[in-house]
Amino acid sequence: MEKEDLKVLNKGEEEEMELQGYRLCRWRVALVGLGVLCTGGFLLLLLYWMPEWCVKSTCTRTTARDAEVVLLRSTDEFRRWFLARVRVMLAPGSNPFHSLETRTTSPSPSSPSCPFSSPHLANGHNLNPSDGGPAQELIRKFADYQPTQIRYFTFHSTTYYWIDGVQNFGVLNGLGDLQVSCSTLHSEHSLGLTRNQQEYRRLFFGVNEIAVKVPSVFKLLIKEVLNPFYIFQLFSVILWSADEYYYYAVAILFMSVISIATSLYTIKKQYIMLHDMVATHSTVRVSVCRANNEIEEILSTDLVPGDVMVIPSNGTIMPCDAVLVSGTCIVNESMLTGESVPVTKINLPNPLPGEMGEETDCVYSTEEHKRHTLFCGTNVIQTRFYTGDLVKAVVVSTGFSTAKGQLVRSILYPKPTDFKLYRDAYLFLLCLVAIAGIGFVYSIVLSVLNKVSAKTIIIESLDIITITVPPALPAAMTAGIVYAQRRLKRLGIFCISPQRINICGQLNLVCFDKTGTLTEDGLDLWGVQRVENGSFHPSEENAYKENLVKSQFVACMATCHSLTKIEGQLSGDPLDLKMFEAIGWILEEATEEETSLHNRIMPTVVRPPKQLLPPQPAASPEQDMELYALSSAYEIGIVRQFPFSSALQRMCVVARLLGEKRMDAYTKGAPEVVASLCKKDTVPDDFAEVLEGYTKQGFRVIALAHRRLESKLTWHKVQNINRDHIEANMEFLGLIIMQNKLKAETPAVLQDLHRASIRTVMVTGDNMLTAISVARDCGMIAPRDTVIIADALPPHDGQAAKITWRYADKPSKTSRMEDVNISLDDVCHVDEPKTEKKELYHFAMNGKSFAIISEHFPDMLQKLVLHGTVFARMAPDQKTQLIEALQGVDYFVGMCGDGANDCGALKRAHGGISLSELEASVASPFTSRTPNISCVPNLIKEGRAALITSFCVFKFMALYSIIQYISVTLLYSILSNLGDFQFLFIDIAIILLIVFTMSLNPAWKELVSRRPPSGLISGPLLFSVLTQILICLGFQTITFLWVRQQSWYTVWTPLTDVCNVSSHTNVSEHNDTEVDDHNIQNYENTSLFYVSSFQYLVVAIVFSKGKPFRQPSYKNWPFMLSALSLYVFLLFIMFYPVKGIDDFLEIVCVPFEWKIKLFIIILVNASVSVVAETFILDIILWKLVFSRDKQSSFGITPVAATPQGCIDLRAYKCLSRLCCPSKITPKARYMHLAQELRVDPDWPPKPTTTTEAKSCPANGSNYQIMINS
Repeated sequence: MEKEDLKVLNKGEEEEMELQGYRLCRWRVALVGLGVLCTGGFLLLLLYWMPEWCVKSTCTRTTARDAEVVLLRSTDEFRRWFLARVRVMLAPGSNPFHSLETRTTSPSPSSPSCPFSSPHLANGHNLNPSDGGPAQELIRKFADYQPTQIRYFTFHSTTYYWIDGVQNFGVLNGLGDLQVSCSTLHSEHSLGLTRNQQEYRRLFFGVNEIAVKVPSVFKLLIKEVLNPFYIFQLFSVILWSADEYYYYAVAILFMSVISIATSLYTIKKQYIMLHDMVATHSTVRVSVCRANNEIEEILSTDLVPGDVMVIPSNGTIMPCDAVLVSGTCIVNESMLTGESVPVTKINLPNPLPGEMGEETDCVYSTEEHKRHTLFCGTNVIQTRFYTGDLVKAVVVSTGFSTAKGQLVRSILYPKPTDFKLYRDAYLFLLCLVAIAGIGFVYSIVLSVLNKVSAKTIIIESLDIITITVPPALPAAMTAGIVYAQRRLKRLGIFCISPQRINICGQLNLVCFDKTGTLTEDGLDLWGVQRVENGSFHPSEENAYKENLVKSQFVACMATCHSLTKIEGQLSGDPLDLKMFEAIGWILEEATEEETSLHNRIMPTVVRPPKQLLPPQPAASPEQDMELYALSSAYEIGIVRQFPFSSALQRMCVVARLLGEKRMDAYTKGAPEVVASLCKKDTVPDDFAEVLEGYTKQGFRVIALAHRRLESKLTWHKVQNINRDHIEANMEFLGLIIMQNKLKAETPAVLQDLHRASIRTVMVTGDNMLTAISVARDCGMIAPRDTVIIADALPPHDGQAAKITWRYADKPSKTSRMEDVNISLDDVCHVDEPKTEKKELYHFAMNGKSFAIISEHFPDMLQKLVLHGTVFARMAPDQKTQLIEALQGVDYFVGMCGDGANDCGALKRAHGGISLSELEASVASPFTSRTPNISCVPNLIKEGRAALITSFCVFKFMALYSIIQYISVTLLYSILSNLGDFQFLFIDIAIILLIVFTMSLNPAWKELVSRRPPSGLISGPLLFSVLTQILICLGFQTITFLWVRQQSWYTVWTPLTDVCNVSSHTNVSEHNDTEVDDHNIQNYENTSLFYVSSFQYLVVAIVFSKGKPFRQPSYKNWPFMLSALSLYVFLLFIMFYPVKGIDDFLEIVCVPFEWKIKLFIIILVNASVSVVAETFILDIILWKLVFSRDKQSSFGITPVAATPQGCIDLRAYKCLSRLCCPSKITPKARYMHLAQELRVDPDWPPKPTTTTEAKSCPANGSNYQIMINS
């Protein structure tokens, strides 16, 4: 049953989960309740932290169908557990797409109940009109029929319904579930729903809103306080209060309250920001068409899939995803694409049966039909309609099923970011707990043997645990992060997720959005190069000239675009805008009134400014003024537009000059594509060389072409003609050269990152050619590097999916192009004498190819991301998938973007930084006030400094615990302990002061190529901690034993006089009680107190590392001042006792000769600690044994010099061979892959190959490479 009933939800998707069904068991619940009472509520806490224990201890297994509780487990690397309560809803039917009339007239038990498996409903629903009623009346209205029980549960804002057909839970997304064709959408879904149908569907699809509930402060407080660390702190505070150790308890309590308050404020602020972001379109009034041709105004929250929404002429913010079935809209989709360019959306084509048009009838999908889909949250600027039709759109999906809803869900429920430091910190704490356990048993045994009272045994044995596992650790670790956050704020970088600062110290790859991040927002026209009689003219700065005003070249620039006027302002693609502005022409469109009165053929007109036209002869008095104006006017009307297609890489228009009978076709697009459509004799012979010259300089080149159309092509025929008939036998007109200007800071910042061995990747929603051009321009791709474009095609007509490889703009010398050598780091060259010249290569692909490769070539994807540098036309969810793919090969990934389309990726990356303070900043852990990428190296530097600070603090806190543990354990052996005020002095005056000042070192001024270690469980750190523990143990043990060997030693009493100082009666009386109670005052205690106090300071100094990640400690004056003050104070009270201080700290007077010996012990201890940490660890072991990554072994750039300088490279290699003679297997997956690819003869793919997916892999690979003949 276990295996049989393990269901998989969302199979093959990002949120894939395993599901098990459970039923509540009363006797188990009673037993757990008893356990909770017996453990004082601790068992309840444990069950809260461990959902799987909670379910398994209170429930019994059952089938998923009968489950009352479902236990979910993610199938990703984190394997997280969740639980959800199954609820039951009564409904008149089980399929939301059945109309109620269908249900009432044919309540046959054989009717399908699965919303996904209704073949006869695949083309839509019955549209019989009926009178509506509210949702609660639906069951009563259809009381003649047995109500259906619908079982469902809600998880992460998604509702999962039980589907009998597949015997599993599934999600209802909307009309997409029906797999409707385009013609069916028009014929059966464009009339609207009745009120009954709308109410019925709302039972399943719920209210149309993206609800971001802001939790109350109380809820957040409970969730925060139940963190295991805070529970332990609470336990410690209670224990110390019982032991009358109030001062430190109050200090820890105060720090915890501050920490919790800060955390609550940050979380609450994030929720409010996200709530405000989605609230803008959550509730608006919309008009919907009813099935009886009525228009009804309702709230957008009542919309359901299948509703027909009327888009208002003055625009709106879309409250759902909908497909246009009539009219045209101009939409700003910056929320989705990041490109703040208005996009024209046209109605979905409606192919009639038997019609052989350019659009064949196919299943509607939001991905394939983006040009016809209005997405939730996007801004409809204006609409156009013809001959009295309304602009209508059929609602496809609502709420969290929309594009915006998915984006918000990715922000609300991000995957956890796995970071080795935090995992290792828990392991380290477990080790400390184990040590505490030994001390716990030791103290109990010792106390029982010495017949100590039960209360003292309990308090002292539990006290050992609070000594070994320091409750101040979270506050100490937070201090460094808070200081880093303050330093980032001074640099203009704001942080809403402080824990991510540490992770930023590990980043070794950064993804950049292009538009607005690497480059300025728009393109600039650099120049034009016209062609006449099959040869190029010299390049010209612009085409704004009198002699060119009536040329076909300028006519093409004036007409071949998708510009429109919005509130009197020209708007559209930035490239089109710059091109049109360069010629200075005027665009006039039909007004709203005109378009509503005429049919579609009302043209847009363009004309040149009057000053550019040659002067006309004056009109004679007898000439009709109107005819004169008509003959002198030079206007071109745009008759039909074939929009830009990324698949075809071109756009085309049909235009007519005023007064001309014949029409002209103008095309613009990718130069190679346009040239292939032109007559050979019109394309210059040196076309390829001229084009390569421009592309190598990083320009974006657009080609223009023209064709005079036949006179038989009338206006009406043009409206229905296929574009293939138009785009043939054209004349090549020339080139437009555009420049996408980089931001001034971009090249220098990328160079800094490359120098620091940090890979850079471009991920953009823009065009592939532009992206490659910008990547070369900014130095992301070096001039001599090869770019391999991966074009993937999905399975088609029984053929498997395949990838064709083409080499973009090859360097001029291509003789050695086939011999491309692998080097993991795309941009950094190995700093060794080169025996052969290496050509580096980069992969580029678009979003469509990325999706196909992810699905059909998962093995190949890992190899591609290893060298993938340009990812173009990427949808928001694909950006997130790319981040995950890079993390899948063990990269620490940063993401820098500026648009809402980057939200998911910014949240998913280890370190996401937004250059915008709008939507993106809600999702992004970091937001920069500086609108350029100079914030990225600053963030990494601060991250590295914070990470090293965390290591220093963690090591110091671990040593503090162990040093105190050693002192207490040694004193327990003589039934003594440290005094309350000794504890207080150590814990507050030494530890807290040192911890909060040692974290103040700012970041090092340069970004070096070596990264700090990622975890605590690493050779150098373990060696460092263990050696210091042994040193401290050794010197404390020597002190403890040596003091007892002294000639003057005797068991201390208040009357003992070894310093020749008379004792005072009142002191004696006071100390008598102390001896009876705790035996604090003795020579062992005093000696260990002095030695251990200096040990805390010594380890603080040796652990406080500086260069190359932090500024040296001597520049951190608060730390130096604190350490020096404590040294002076301790030496002063040791050599010059002050009675008041001695009484307060409960230390006794010892002979001067013993003080000298103690001073020698302290000096030797300090020297040994410094030598072990600085010389043995940093200089010898770091360089020869622990050199992280061993990058030179994998053909990767070697790590940079370690903090204390460099040693000879040959000696380094020789000694590393001695230390590690065997072949090293790299830890990181990307290094392991690089090692494999170095010996792969088929990698990188050659330009003549096609890679095809295989259905049954025989050799473990799921693809094969074929060479095209």
